[in-house]
Amino acid sequence: MRKLAIAALLTSATLATPAIAGDAAAGKTKAVICAACHGPAGVAAIPTYPNIAGQNEQYIKLAIKAYKNGERKGGQAAIMTGIAGSLSDADIDNLAAYYSGL
Repeated sequence: MRKLAIAALLTSATLATPAIAGDAAAGKTKAVICAACHGPAGVAAIPTYPNIAGQNEQYIKLAIKAYKNGERKGGQAAIMTGIAGSLSDADIDNLAAYYSGL
């Protein structure tokens, strides 16, 4: 019973811990690879590409990771899968911090 209580306490502490925020300055540097499609400030000039400036940080992280893992299909998935595959988890956090702050 004691082990169960300790496990529950550790689990709740882990779930309550906020996610580590990315470095927006590092994300801005990395965003050069995104600018061709999403624009230099996250506003796409081409209507078929989404604007990502001001998008929710968690959503950006989840979307990029879904492309990286091949979970998102359709649209520009072939392009995004290749780009996302070259990004580290830190890169993804940094890009999300940068674009969500615009």
